[in-house]
Formats: sequence, structure tokens, C-alpha cells
Amino acid sequence: MNWITNLVRPKIGGILGRKDLPENLWVKCPESGEMVFHKDLEANMGVVPNSGYHMKISAKERLAQFFDGGEYETLEMPKVAQDPLKFRDKSRYTDKLKDARKKTGLEDSILAGKGMVDDLEMIAVVHEMAFIGGSLGMAAGEMIIKAMELAAETKTPLVLFAASGGARMQEGILSLMQLPRTTVGVQMMKDAGVPYIVVLTNPTTGGVSASYAMLGDVHIAEPGAVIGFAGRRVIEGTIREKLPDDFQTSEYLLEHGMVDMIVSRLEMKSTISRVVRLMLNLPPVEGANPDPVTQSAEPETVSEDS
Repeated sequence: MNWITNLVRPKIGGILGRKDLPENLWVKCPESGEMVFHKDLEANMGVVPNSGYHMKISAKERLAQFFDGGEYETLEMPKVAQDPLKFRDKSRYTDKLKDARKKTGLEDSILAGKGMVDDLEMIAVVHEMAFIGGSLGMAAGEMIIKAMELAAETKTPLVLFAASGGARMQEGILSLMQLPRTTVGVQMMKDAGVPYIVVLTNPTTGGVSASYAMLGDVHIAEPGAVIGFAGRRVIEGTIREKLPDDFQTSEYLLEHGMVDMIVSRLEMKSTISRVVRLMLNLPPVEGANPDPVTQSAEPETVSEDS
């Protein structure tokens, strides 16, 4: 008998006069085991207060945190073929799409919006991990390209929050084709002189990490994020060697020069705002904190004796 579920919860519900007591009042930190009240976790942007562990958050939460006042204009998802390969395994691909849309309230794994960030207009593109693992299909690719084209045309800085398991197998080669197409979109922004900032969140893997997620002008990573192409077990099986414990983490990539800085989610908005303003040669925001909670790669020092 589970006494918490069968005894404590009904008593609390009776005292509060509520029949539908939420199941997730407390959230356990995967790193420290700390139990955090869900309201406190939400108020802290999904960052566990004591351990600093960054929990996964939805694409809608990400945009609400990023744009001033949580207000932004959502970019409309382009129309594409729903099941071009008529794919089916244990269930039909169309059924998987329906379930994912019901679960997330999104049309596909990408949500893009346009709004103000510290009074500077920006476009943000966010992966939704809860939508078939944030995988990249035709619709997601078209959405990313649409946002990039808009950024190039309007000279608006674009920020991409990557979180994905890679290409979507149910769309086969049509999914893989989005990788070079989005790479062309990145080049369009570069040709237009538009800042392109990539934020690597947990996890960023597969073809996404091998294309537009690693082509930014500046790469920022959240603490502890898993970032890489092939999985750890696949690599160990291929090279027949044990990899370091921190392999494919933000900290490992920073040490090896693959990312520019690691920034806490609590300081992400102000850091991106400051970086974009520097790139556009604009004055900083009044009253902005000049020392965010960041880690950055430090240049090697050379002693006089060397």
C-alpha cells in the first residue's frame, strides 16, 4: 500500500476542499535528489535553486521567459505533406503526430516567435523536446527556414534554442534534406549581416548538432547540457575505449573550444541582449548587470620562462 497516495493525499484534498490535487506538487532534482515545490521551480525558470540543475522546459515557457513581458508574435507554421512516406511501425506516423500535437499544443517540434528583448526586436526559434524528441522533419525545417528568411529580410537578430534528438526517421531522406537547407538559411543571414545566436540546451544531438546548431556566430550552452552527434555508447563501441565521464557535456565542449560560454538560464536573456548589442554596435541597456553568471573559455597564459 502506498500510504502517501492512498492516505495522505485524500486527507490533504479533503482539508483543502479540492478533488483534483495535482500529482506533481514536488519535483525531484535528478542531480542532487533535492525535492523542490513546483511553484518555486517555475518561479526560478526551471532551475533547481540549490544544485543549479537545469530542468527541461517547454518551448512556450522558453519564449515567455525570453521576450519582454512574455509577449511575442508567433510565426505561422508552413504547410507540408503530413506523411510523405506513409510510414508505419508499431503505429502509424499520422497517429504519432496527432498524439504529439495533443500533448504539446504545437503543430510540430519548432515554435518561432518575434518580439522585444530588452527593447530590441529579435526572432527566437525553439525546439520542443516533448514533440517526438524535438526531431527535425519537413515542417520543422520549413519553420526554421521561414524564420531565417524573415531575419535576413528585416535585418532582425535571430536566436535559436536547440534541443533535439536529431532527424526524424519517419520522414527518412526528406528529413535529412532539411540539414543542408537550413545551412543555406544560416548563410543567408550571414550575407545579410544579421546576428545568429545559438543556445545549446539539454540535449542537442544528431543531425541538428551537425548542422545549423553549430553554425552560429556565438554559441552559448546551458550548464550540464548533453551536446554531440552520435551517442556515448555508440562511440565507445566504435573506438573500443572508455570516454571521460563529462564527455559531450557543456563543460567538456567549453574546455575544448566548441562553445563560447556557459550561461545560467537565469542570466540567459540579459547575456544574449548584451551580446547582440555588441554585435550591432548598440549601447548597452541602462542598469544592465555587467557581470552575468557565465563561464567562458580563457586564453592560455604563457610564462616568461617558456
